[in-house]
Amino acid sequence: MPTGKRIQDSRLVSPENNPCLKEHGLSMKCIEENYKNKNEACGAYFDNYKACKKFWNNVYADRKRRGVEPYLPPPDEREKIKSDYLSQFKK
Repeated sequence: MPTGKRIQDSRLVSPENNPCLKEHGLSMKCIEENYKNKNEACGAYFDNYKACKKFWNNVYADRKRRGVEPYLPPPDEREKIKSDYLSQFKK
């Protein structure tokens, strides 16, 4: 295999497996555009991606604990789950 060739992990490029695909893409784009200064320039993107991953990992664990399958909800259900979660904090 040639060096320098990127191998994409199917978990990262599939919307079914990665609910944070948008956040991942934005952080990778920022890294590419700000390679020498990525930590300073891309911190907000990294934080957003981490928050997204944390949220969906919590959803996954909660659904698994309650026996709700699939553990990671399909893409068409995710917006409703996010809005339900956010509405809990508005009360």
